[in-house]
Amino acid sequence: MNVKGRVIAITGAASGIGAAMARRFAKEGAAGLVLGDVQEGLLHDLADELTAGFGASGLAVIGLRCDVTREADIRAFVEAAEGGMGRLDIMCSNAGLVRDGDERTPDEIWELNWNIHVMANVWAARWALPGMKARGEGYFLITASAAGLLSSMPSASYAVTKHASIAFAEKLAIDHGDEGIRVSVICPQAVDTPLMVGRLGKGAALDGVATADEVADCVVDGLSAEAFLILPHPKVLDYFRNKSADYDRWLLGMRRGRARLRLAEGQ
Repeated sequence: MNVKGRVIAITGAASGIGAAMARRFAKEGAAGLVLGDVQEGLLHDLADELTAGFGASGLAVIGLRCDVTREADIRAFVEAAEGGMGRLDIMCSNAGLVRDGDERTPDEIWELNWNIHVMANVWAARWALPGMKARGEGYFLITASAAGLLSSMPSASYAVTKHASIAFAEKLAIDHGDEGIRVSVICPQAVDTPLMVGRLGKGAALDGVATADEVADCVVDGLSAEAFLILPHPKVLDYFRNKSADYDRWLLGMRRGRARLRLAEGQ
């Protein structure tokens, strides 16, 4: 999938990976960007920046408030792309959050993780795929995490819902690949974004901290190759293979790693 000339929608677009993807897609010659977020000030600043920088080259930009915990917002967001731009070629279901939780954590935190990391993808697919299938092609991109392939030391609620987002992406690829729909998931470790403020010293940062721009570069390459897994931290693939090769050994290593991490943090 070549980004040039495409209409692309991005949720969670106001900052971090979403904003970096929007800027990179504009540089690649996208025809239209539909940007959604609940951070309306940052969102409209980004839309103005992209319009000023690339509008003369033909880029059209729409900024729209989109709360991905609400299916109605996602439906309106997709319809704005289809109606305002005439089509939607690439749907980037990117919005996310970090809320630590385990079995003792209140249900509302689990539900928030579930809605943003799983149901938002379901709703986006529900409304974006019919138009794509009618045109015979489209691309669905989910921002997941290495935690969805491996785990998360600090948070069960994050790891579980990121696992589920990857499982949903797998099912989309299986169900709709023969209908011209391509699917990718981004699975980075630590990325220097507002979501990671105060967290970059934890275990996820051991293999280095990527910038959002570096992740966006990987996304463009991954879309071009139509690769299902987009891995800004290549070591994640080694870890994933080790996990599948010997699950019990991997679990033991994770327990030891967690113990070392907690000791280093004085817990």
